[in-house]
Amino acid sequence: MTTLPSSRAQLVVSEGLPHPLGATFTGTGVNFAVFSAHATRIEVCLFDEAGEVETARIALPEYTDEVWHGHVAGVQPGARYGLRAHGPYAPESGHRFNPHKLLLDPYAKAHMGSLRWGPELFGYTLGHPDADLSFDERDSAALVPKCVVVDSRFEWTQPLGTRVPWDRTVVYETHVGGFTRRHPGVPAAQQGTFAGLAHDDVLRTIADLGVTSVELLPIQMFLDQSYLVDKGLKNYWGYDTLGFFALDPRYLSQPTIDEFKGLVDRMHAHGLEVILDVVYNHTPEGNELGPTLCFKGLDNASYYRLMPAGDGIGPRYYINDTGTGNTLNLSHPRVLQMVTDSLRYWVSEMRVDGFRFDLATILAREPHGFDEGGGFLDSCRQDPVLSSIKLIAEPWDCGPGGYQVGQFPPGWAEWNDRYRDTVRAFWRGDEGKAADLASCLTASGGLFNKRGRRPWASVNFITAHDGFTLADLVSYNDKHNEANGEDNRDGHGENLSWNCGAEGPTQDEEILALRSRQQRNMLATLLLSQGTPMLLAGDEFGRTQQGNNNAYCQDNEISWIDWAGIDDAGHQLRAFTRRLLALRREQPVLRRMRFLTGQAQGEGGHPDVRWLAPDGQAMADAHWNDAHTRAFAVMLDGRSPRSAISGEGHDASLLLLFNGWEDEVRFTLPDAPAGGWRLVLDTADPAIEGEQDVREHTAIGRSLQVLVSQPQA
Repeated sequence: MTTLPSSRAQLVVSEGLPHPLGATFTGTGVNFAVFSAHATRIEVCLFDEAGEVETARIALPEYTDEVWHGHVAGVQPGARYGLRAHGPYAPESGHRFNPHKLLLDPYAKAHMGSLRWGPELFGYTLGHPDADLSFDERDSAALVPKCVVVDSRFEWTQPLGTRVPWDRTVVYETHVGGFTRRHPGVPAAQQGTFAGLAHDDVLRTIADLGVTSVELLPIQMFLDQSYLVDKGLKNYWGYDTLGFFALDPRYLSQPTIDEFKGLVDRMHAHGLEVILDVVYNHTPEGNELGPTLCFKGLDNASYYRLMPAGDGIGPRYYINDTGTGNTLNLSHPRVLQMVTDSLRYWVSEMRVDGFRFDLATILAREPHGFDEGGGFLDSCRQDPVLSSIKLIAEPWDCGPGGYQVGQFPPGWAEWNDRYRDTVRAFWRGDEGKAADLASCLTASGGLFNKRGRRPWASVNFITAHDGFTLADLVSYNDKHNEANGEDNRDGHGENLSWNCGAEGPTQDEEILALRSRQQRNMLATLLLSQGTPMLLAGDEFGRTQQGNNNAYCQDNEISWIDWAGIDDAGHQLRAFTRRLLALRREQPVLRRMRFLTGQAQGEGGHPDVRWLAPDGQAMADAHWNDAHTRAFAVMLDGRSPRSAISGEGHDASLLLLFNGWEDEVRFTLPDAPAGGWRLVLDTADPAIEGEQDVREHTAIGRSLQVLVSQPQA
C-alpha cells in the first residue's frame, strides 16, 4: 500500500482489482484497471475540477493478466483523470508509447472539455526529417479532454426490455443536434441536445408519424478532424469515435449522463425504441502520422491491425480497410472484449434497444478476410444481452472483399443498398428494372432467404444521412457540395437522381407537381415493401440540403431541420406519409414474417403473391425480360397464412399498381378475393378516400395505387 501526495488530500493506493476495466466507483474510492500487453508502467493523472491542473500522478501498482490496476481511496464520482503509458517507442516494431502524451481511458464513461489541435498531440515531432520515427517530449495534457468518473445511479420510470417486434419496426434515422437545433418548441439552451430531443412535443411529433424506432447518428464521444477545424467546419455526422463508452459532450445541455438516460426513458414512454449508430471499425488516431490520444499510446500493437513484417513494410504501418488510416483489431481478445463490453454497457446501463454498425464488414474481418464465423459475430450470436436486441449491419467496407450484403449470419438485419438503387432507378425511368423491383418488393429473398432468416433482415431505404435527401433526389441531377470546401470533388457522383426538368429550385408548377408525385412514389414503394423500412428524418415533409449529398461537415442550416420553413406541400407530404405508415400498420399482408414465393400456401392453395401485367394476365418471363416493362401489378393475398402454424389466413388482400411510364396505363384488375377492390391510396391523388368496387383503373404516368379487398367479418 502506497500513500501519495495530492493537492486535495492524501490518496491511499492499494492493489485493487483487474476487473472491471476502466474507472469504477466502489463507495470508498475508485478502482482503475487498464489493459496493455506491452506497457512497462501505467499512470493515472488526476486533475482539478476545471481539468487544467494535474493534482496527482499515481502509478498503478499491480499487473494481472496484462491489466494494470489499483484502487485509489478517496476519489469520488466527478473526478477528472487521464492516463500515461510507459513502454518502448519503437514504431518499426509497432510500439508507440510516449508518457508525455496524456491518454484517454478507453473505458471512460464520460469526458469533459474538447480537443484542441496542436503539435503536442503527436508522439513524434511534426516536421522532423525522421517523421514518426522521431520522439516528441512536449506534454499534451492541456490540449486533450479529461475523463470523468461517473455515478451510474438513475431512477427509471419505464420497464426494461419492452421492444418492438421486427415485423412492426419502422426505423427513423435522425441527428440529435440537427433535429431540434431550430425547433420552436425547444428552449434555446436545449436545442440540439439530448434534453431538446426528449421534449414531449418533439417525441409526440415523431411517434404521431407512425415510426417505431429512432436511429441516432453517432452520439459516442468523437472528434472534429484537424482539416475540418482549419476550414471552420465540424464533424457533423460524428463518424470518428474515440470514446466507446462515453456520450459526446456537445449533445449535453448539462454535464451528466443522466440527460441521455432521461431521453431514452421518455422515448420508451412514447413507445419509441432507441437505436444507436456506432463506429467500432476505426478511431481518429489515423495512421503512423496521426496523433496519440488513446489506443495508440496505450498499446498500438494490440488495438490496431498493423501491416505484417516483410516486403519492406512491417508494423510501422497500418492496415486501412476503413479508408480512415487505421482499422481496429477485433481479432485481439481484449479489443473484442472492449467492443462487446461497450455494447452491453449501452444496452444494460443506458437501455438502448439496438445498434446500426458503420462499416460492419470490418467487425467481421479476421486476418484472412471477412468471416461470417469470426469472433465478433460469434460473440454477438451467443451473448445473452446482444443476441436479444436489434443488430443492423452496414454490410460493406472499402477493403478487399468488403461488399457482403446478404452474408451476415442469422439474427442480423442489413442495410440493403440494392433496394435503394433499384427503387431510384425504376422511378427515374431506367430500363430493365421491373424484375429487380419485384425482388425488392418481396424483401430481396435471393439475398436473405436462407438459414431461417426472415424478411425483416432486409433494411430497405431510399435515402440516408449519406447522400441526397428525398426532396433533393427529385430536384438535382448533380451534387452541389461546394460548401464542404473540397471543390465539389467529395460525395457520390452517380446518385440515380432526376431533377424532373430543372436543376434545383424552380417556380415551374408542372415540375413541382412531378417532384411531389415522385416523392410520394418512392415513399409508397418503401413503406409498402416487405422487409424493414428506414425513413430519413425530414423526408416526410421534403427537407432539402440544397443539393449537398455529403453534408458530413455541415453543422448549420444545410443539415438542420427547418421546422418553421415547412410549407403546405411539406405538410401534405407528411400527412401522406402518415397514411402510408397507418396502412402498413393495419395490413398484416405488408408485414409477412415469411418470404413471399408465389407458391400456393395453406389448404386453400392461394399463392401468397401474384404478379400481373396491366391486362390482368400473369406476368410471364417475356414480360420480366423485356427492358421496356415499366408497368405491372402485384397482388398480396391475405388468404395466405401468416405463418406455418396459423392455418388459413383471414387478412385483407392488397393490389399494388406500378406505372413507371410517363404516359397513363390502363389496368384490368383481377377478381378480388373478397368484397371487391377499394382504392385507398393513389400517389397521383393523395387526397383520395376509398373509391369502392373498382374493376379497372387508369394510372397516370409515374404513379402508384393501392387497392384493398377486405374479407367479410
